[in-house]
Amino acid sequence: MKDRQLNVSAIKDGTVIDHIPAGNLFKVITILGLDKVETLVTFGNSFESKKLGKKGIIKVSNVFFDNVDINKIALVAPTAKLNIIRDYEVVEKMKVEIPDEIQGITKCVNPKCITNSEDVTTKFQVISKDNLKLKCHYCEKITSRENLNMI
Repeated sequence: MKDRQLNVSAIKDGTVIDHIPAGNLFKVITILGLDKVETLVTFGNSFESKKLGKKGIIKVSNVFFDNVDINKIALVAPTAKLNIIRDYEVVEKMKVEIPDEIQGITKCVNPKCITNSEDVTTKFQVISKDNLKLKCHYCEKITSRENLNMI
C-alpha cells in the first residue's frame, strides 16, 4: 500500500506554532484567542513527534505575536517553536522561553491576594521553569502550571 500523507496549504504571511504538546493544543488556541480571529487558522493535533510522542501545530495567516502572547505560549507549551512566514518563506525561527518574570498574564491562585480584589496588575517571579512554579509578588503564593488561570 502506498504511503498516504495529508498536505496542509502553506500560508503566505503569518506564524506557525509547532511542537505544542498534544494535550495543550486547545489551551494555546484559547489563550491566544484564535477561536475569535477572522483570519485563516489551521490546526492539527496528535501528529507523530520523536521528541514529544504526539504534538500539535497551528498555522495563523497574517498574524504575528507580540512578547506577551509568546510568553503565554511558553507558560502552557514550553516546547513550542514559532516560525515566522513572509511570502511563503520561513524568515525567522524561535523557541519560546519562559521569562524570569511574568506580568499581567495569569491570575494569582490566592483568592485573598490584592490582585484579585483591586485593580492591580499581577506580577510573578518564575522560581522554576522546568516544573513551572510562579511566586506572586504581592502575597508570595506559589502557582504551578496545572493551576494557571490566564487573564
